[in-house]
Amino acid sequence: MKESAVNYDKVSRQARKKKRVKRSAIYLILLLFTIVNAYPIFWMIMNSFKTGQEFSTDPFGLPDEWVFVNYVEAWVTANIGTYFFNSLFVGIVALLICIMVGAFASYFLARFRFKGRNLLYGFFVVGLLVPIHATLVPMFILMQKLGFLNTHLALIFPYVAFNLSITIFLLTSFMSSFPKEIEESAIMDGCGPFRIFWSIILPMSRPALATAVILNFINNWNEFSFALVLINDDALSTLPLGLANFAGEYTTNYTAQMAGLTLVLIPTILFYLVMEKQIVNGMTQGAVKG
Repeated sequence: MKESAVNYDKVSRQARKKKRVKRSAIYLILLLFTIVNAYPIFWMIMNSFKTGQEFSTDPFGLPDEWVFVNYVEAWVTANIGTYFFNSLFVGIVALLICIMVGAFASYFLARFRFKGRNLLYGFFVVGLLVPIHATLVPMFILMQKLGFLNTHLALIFPYVAFNLSITIFLLTSFMSSFPKEIEESAIMDGCGPFRIFWSIILPMSRPALATAVILNFINNWNEFSFALVLINDDALSTLPLGLANFAGEYTTNYTAQMAGLTLVLIPTILFYLVMEKQIVNGMTQGAVKG
């Protein structure tokens, strides 16, 4: 009996040791992954406080003297005040339209069975494979014929169209996992399809909605190609176009450009931190349901 207890303790210690080693290895991998991803951001912020000469001689060291004038120059050169509003307006309007249309479409694709459903869903999924750059010329001609060039609509419509596929893909997959009993109970209580959508399905889809919102916002905030081709009016330009002002014909003001990139990065980080809880909930719920 005593020998069995000793063997059990030995096996238990070995198991705990293996568990600690495995956990340490996971933490080490995550730490390395964090460093690899965080260092470029740290390097950008660090160099945004250097002079141009110091950046050329020592791009990887800490600043000898912290130069804040780069941020003033970045604000003026990139016209961040005006461009920030344009990016925010276009991005949020396109985001709201895409989320609402995508949520409605996903609800009917996920919860209803009708002829051509799989074909329609496949049509939206194929949209994920369409490269943006291949549509620039047709999009320019289309917007020109519609009279939308040099307007906010010239960016809002393409942003909605190109983000709709990933939005519907995410929301349809998430809504499909809900049990049918939820809707059956709501129907017995007298709820119609739209009431079920607004009061039950949409609130339950908050984790997936948060993921779709973040992807939409980041794509709209960082988009450059459509803004470059479809907008020529400086008063309607977005932040990515403003950041291109730092590159001249022969030289580039790298330190001011990094200061501008830092200013542009702040809203994205804040937006992600606000929605982080919903994303984590979505990941954990998906793990449980899977």
